[in-house]
Amino acid sequence: MEQTHLVTTTVDARPAADSLATSAVQARLAACAQVGGPITSTYWWEGAVETASEWVVQLKTTTDRLDALIEHLRAVHPYDVPEIVAVPVGAGNPDYLSWVHATIHG
Repeated sequence: MEQTHLVTTTVDARPAADSLATSAVQARLAACAQVGGPITSTYWWEGAVETASEWVVQLKTTTDRLDALIEHLRAVHPYDVPEIVAVPVGAGNPDYLSWVHATIHG
């Protein structure tokens, strides 16, 4: 079975997070997405430390859809430089990981 990846991004409003989640799942670039928040993020931006409330979107995908998912998120994300990070899933419930693969590949 192909590798599963957990992809995370953040956005400044719940409706935007919901839109990112829905568009990725509808396009079968992710099997599922969870939206959580608000969280507080502290980061450097344009020479100053900023603090903002954000919403986290976590998406599950497969290796063959990973690049397309990242490009999709970059294209529709409202930030100039969005956080989009992907990590491989080393282990998990085999039934769930099989579901991720089956769902994406229809």
